[in-house]
Amino acid sequence: MPDFLQSVNLKYVKLGYHYVISHGLFLLMIPLMLAIAAEIGRLGQEDISQLWEHLQFNLVSILVCSAALVFVGTLYFMSRPRPVYLVDFACFKPDDERKMSMQMFMDTTERTGTFNKTSVEFQRKILERCGLGDETYLPPAIQSQPPNPCLREARLEAEMVMFGALDELFLKTGLKAKDIGILVVNCSLFTPTPSLSSMIVNHYKMRGNIVSMNLGGMGCSAGVIAINLAKDLLQVYRNSYAVVVSMENITLNWYLGNDRSKLVSNCIFRMGGAAILLSNKRSERRRAKYELVHVVRTHKGADDKCFSCVFQEEDENSRLGVSLSRDLMGVAGDALKANITTLGPLVLPLSEQILFFATLVGRKVFNMKKIKPYIPDFKLAFNHFCIHAGGRAVLDEIEKNLQLSEWHMEPSRMTLYRFGNTSSSSTWYELAYTEAKGRVKQGDTVWQIAFGSGFKCNSAVWRALRTVKRPGMHNPWTDCIDLLPVKVPTFRNL
Repeated sequence: MPDFLQSVNLKYVKLGYHYVISHGLFLLMIPLMLAIAAEIGRLGQEDISQLWEHLQFNLVSILVCSAALVFVGTLYFMSRPRPVYLVDFACFKPDDERKMSMQMFMDTTERTGTFNKTSVEFQRKILERCGLGDETYLPPAIQSQPPNPCLREARLEAEMVMFGALDELFLKTGLKAKDIGILVVNCSLFTPTPSLSSMIVNHYKMRGNIVSMNLGGMGCSAGVIAINLAKDLLQVYRNSYAVVVSMENITLNWYLGNDRSKLVSNCIFRMGGAAILLSNKRSERRRAKYELVHVVRTHKGADDKCFSCVFQEEDENSRLGVSLSRDLMGVAGDALKANITTLGPLVLPLSEQILFFATLVGRKVFNMKKIKPYIPDFKLAFNHFCIHAGGRAVLDEIEKNLQLSEWHMEPSRMTLYRFGNTSSSSTWYELAYTEAKGRVKQGDTVWQIAFGSGFKCNSAVWRALRTVKRPGMHNPWTDCIDLLPVKVPTFRNL
């Protein structure tokens, strides 16, 4: 049989298997329901009268059982976690004067004066292969000649990103700053005093009893960690609004030395940030876009290789930078496997869990090494994938391991192309892209996957509460969405 026909046949066999397993309970119930209907059809008037009399004599038992059921049901619903709704979110889009094309980047790099020729050429090769386009953004301190990475400029960048995203969020939702009861801000490499969260409280004159948290040093996956923290706080504080602000600061973390492991971050990290409004108010369900379903966090920091693969340190000339280890891809792969091992049973259909378990038993118990490890089909669990745009190599590896299509990878690749690696906020630019394409329908599930130093892999799962219309404005993709996707260069190992 030709390979094409074989693949088609296998496809339909697998679809039939998934259908039977997914609807197995319903299929098994059909004969039972038919039998019950047949028995009821045989009942005569006398049989129905006897049944009614029997129930009358057991009225007390019926009332007691009903009361017990009501009590247990009430206790169950009261003890359930409060739902967390994503009312709306906003991504910061810098002004056009902050754009940095490839050529502008290389011109700035050459004129800086601190990079030798080898380092300049290395950065040029990285830019050609990393998947970034010509319209990413960098802060003023890096665009100036010479670059001026100082604390004052770093504060200006932070204010530009945070306040820009929050202004957009308040405009979209109609809320006032004093309505916010919980504020969580995450920025890994810039932790000034007063904190970034205090800067927001001061700028917007928020109320004095606001629950304010500031997360630092937690890498690109800190956005999901901040969502998890906000979710936990919303279980404690009733009828509240929580705002999460995710960003990274480029100004003070621009590396001006010649250590190759630290130069990669200069080429892929760009300016960006997002503000997310969450709520546990039942009344907000009507206008909320999504409901938080699961958060799964995996931390591999106990392993020394994982701990040190993304490491901030000084080079031999005391210039500070973030080193990216050659082990990064392997570490990220292991962290992803650990994360989906926990997430899989929560989201995958029973049909996929059976296949995975059967393969595992065959390999481990019966030592059937010829059987390949089964990779669950996460496309059966999720409609949309928002994978942290850490770099072209990372996206290629995840696409291969999870067997995703170009369509599923499109939001991540286009985010990397248009905005670069914006760290913890990248998954929100990806979700904004999906919305701008008009792809989010009611009931769809969204998987946000983020990787970060430590080493961590974190997942957030959202369910769409309504069909999200294509935004006419207030979306960072509005001016270019109809021109995307575009083909990006193929990654090759350096």
